[in-house]
Amino acid sequence: MTQAALTAQGITVRFGDVEVLSGIDVEIAAGSIHGLIGENGAGKSTLGKVLGGYYQASSGSLAVFGQGVGRWDPPTALAHGVAIMHQELQLVPHLTVAENVFMGLEEHRWGVLYRNEAERLEEVMQSSGLRLDPHALTVELPIADQQKIEILRALAREAQVIIMDEPTSSLSSEEIEQLHRIMAQLREEGRTVIYVSHFLDHVLEVCDRITVLRDGRHVMTESSTGLGRQDLVSAMLGMQRTETLYPPKRKAVSELALSVRNLKGNGVDVEALDIRAGEIMGLIGLVGSGRSEIARAIIGADRATGDIAFLGRRLDHTIRAATEAGIVMVPEDRRRQGLVMSMPVRANIILPHLRRFARFGVMATRRERRRARELIDRFSVRPAIIDGDVSRYSGGNQQKVLLAKWLEGDPKLVILDEPSRGVDVGARETIHAAICELAASGSAVLLISSEIEEVLGLAHRAWLVDRGRLVQEIDPDAVSESEILAALFRHQGLEGVST
Repeated sequence: MTQAALTAQGITVRFGDVEVLSGIDVEIAAGSIHGLIGENGAGKSTLGKVLGGYYQASSGSLAVFGQGVGRWDPPTALAHGVAIMHQELQLVPHLTVAENVFMGLEEHRWGVLYRNEAERLEEVMQSSGLRLDPHALTVELPIADQQKIEILRALAREAQVIIMDEPTSSLSSEEIEQLHRIMAQLREEGRTVIYVSHFLDHVLEVCDRITVLRDGRHVMTESSTGLGRQDLVSAMLGMQRTETLYPPKRKAVSELALSVRNLKGNGVDVEALDIRAGEIMGLIGLVGSGRSEIARAIIGADRATGDIAFLGRRLDHTIRAATEAGIVMVPEDRRRQGLVMSMPVRANIILPHLRRFARFGVMATRRERRRARELIDRFSVRPAIIDGDVSRYSGGNQQKVLLAKWLEGDPKLVILDEPSRGVDVGARETIHAAICELAASGSAVLLISSEIEEVLGLAHRAWLVDRGRLVQEIDPDAVSESEILAALFRHQGLEGVST
């Protein structure tokens, strides 16, 4: 019999009156890759945090390599050889890459630090194949590189059990393959990986066994051999439900909503971009291609020069001017740029729209609560608590709250940067339906996604992006994902490509 690296029995977790895990029993075999899947809010990340010591179970027991444990927190877990890398990045922005990787593991003598983290990081990067500048400030790196720091942190701790919570949500396809090779290498070394992911194909590809949670309960744990994607979808969603294809595309109206000309700044060089009312326009590019920078320049978050007209009027390069004109942006980093984690769900949703819910300076609390409830129900936010602690919600449910926040104000142009990052198949359907409803109501949509399939399934038109430039317009209904990837790599290797 293979020894169990981790054994959980009767794990129950409550946040206030809400029970998010109910009597979970699961055994993780040593020297294996164990998948943990479920809808957003099913409890998979919560269970991962219990196993990693970040959450305390209300009841139940844990054993590590056959030995029962009492007090269980991150330092104790690490002392037992259990490390966790978080879906929501746990990094110190103004420290360097190397300092973040070795935080808490600094070498010193008589209290004096050696400051040799950069040299130590080179060894970890050489063995893993991941490359970053050890001296770069974390705050200046894109999300994808910050996610690599989390991976390197886990590897640097040389843990026997590594819990990876949505480690691929911001990585390119090549980087995902590289991570999967690292996971296989860890397994060969006898170490154990718990892989929490909403990418079902990835889970089926690399995992030995898969555990499915639904509504905080254990549904099944089975060998991945013989399982297919549809088996997992049915187990996650209940009964014999299948994934819904992208909603049908409705024809956009002819009225021009956004017109951008000669936009330059912060690595952005856009000659021309037009989006019509009711149109979903996609931006497709490799990680670091400048897609987000283009969006930030349009909305005024970054300094830029050029001419922007919206609904026939010239638009100043400020966030205030964009917001007053009816332009909103749902950012990629929901925790730092999208939500106020110290505020409850209702306050986060209503915050940008306080004037609409106030009269003579006094909030219309009943109307505010009613509208928050309507949006929570519309986006199927779980737990469905108006004043729920958003910091404890799953990443996917935080994303739903963020969408509800910005779609409440009847925007005329919505810029969506990675709207389904860290989101499962069920929540993805809700988000895709909301995007299509926006366009159908006449709003223009600028969609940025690392998942090419998502852009092809939703967008009416799309541009390929390279180094902050729009290099090729495509018809999403007439090209394949492989053709787009080939074109992106081709443009990346060319200089002086014009629009």
